[in-house]
Amino acid sequence: MKDLITFKECLGITEGENRHVLLGNGFSRACKNNIFSYNSLFDSADFIGASPEIKNAFKLLETTDFEFVMNSLKNSSILTLLYDPSNISLIDKLQNDTNKLREILVKTLTTYHPEDPSNISDLEYNNCLKFLSYFKKIYSLNYDLLLYWTFMKEPGLKRDDGFRDSYSGRPQDYVEEEFVVWENKTHNQNIHYLHGALHLFYSGPDLQKYCWERTGVKLIDQIDSSLRRNKYPLIVAEGSSRQKLEKIRRSDYLGHNFRSLGLITGNLFLYGHSLAENDRHILEQISENKKLKRIFISIYGDPNDPSKKEIIARGENLRYHRGEDTKKEIYFYKAETAKVWR
Repeated sequence: MKDLITFKECLGITEGENRHVLLGNGFSRACKNNIFSYNSLFDSADFIGASPEIKNAFKLLETTDFEFVMNSLKNSSILTLLYDPSNISLIDKLQNDTNKLREILVKTLTTYHPEDPSNISDLEYNNCLKFLSYFKKIYSLNYDLLLYWTFMKEPGLKRDDGFRDSYSGRPQDYVEEEFVVWENKTHNQNIHYLHGALHLFYSGPDLQKYCWERTGVKLIDQIDSSLRRNKYPLIVAEGSSRQKLEKIRRSDYLGHNFRSLGLITGNLFLYGHSLAENDRHILEQISENKKLKRIFISIYGDPNDPSKKEIIARGENLRYHRGEDTKKEIYFYKAETAKVWR
């Protein structure tokens, strides 16, 4: 049996050194397991009532990316209008399927998310803030709003996600926008959403962060309104690691965050991550980073459980990159002892 240490012991080992954390789905499940216990956006979507062509489009295009399929349907209707304008039934069907897929996406995203920050207690927020306070940089693989809502509770903390007001005119003419724009000009960013987030939207060349505290508009309404204006949340919802990495490379923001993970020094804590194959790009970025001294991996439950043994085996492999021993020390700790939310 692999001996597990406590989170407190991990902190003792790394006292006075840089610590960083990578948050997996277990971070969200530890808060609301009944909501966040799903495998992927596509697998969780309810296609009942939709035309069979919608789901078959994902298979034909070899993707699980909702945005890609919606754009494909939309562009197909436009091209059909150009090449075969008399085929009204096909044009209408393509447009209706585009609208239906948008409805499915909105329902899926909001079904697996609390409606507003008040659904989480102050005690839970305070516990989470204490846990996060131990780390210099925070990397999240989740695209929910829990991390964002948590830091909203303590605006005075020195946490920087790289987003700023876009206004550059005279101070007296300033009007607060509903969003801020990613610039990272100061290079002080220490919060990184590796797979995007529900409150991040591209508007032309700019990546905007919607500020929920400025609008008071519920998540479901914000997302639906944005999709109707052909603005999609920047989320990496693809199924395979290769597909995820391709989308990351197409975004300056995601690419910056991914590169940052490969440059951190000191100690990296993984919390709530299963080290699964569909995140191989993340695991390779960690194993390739020779500046990391130690990696601490959370294990929830019985370490003798076959699924936990697999995580431990994959964790041990993080010390190697392309067969070469990178001299990293690997530790496994009891996830429950971190007391992230309660």
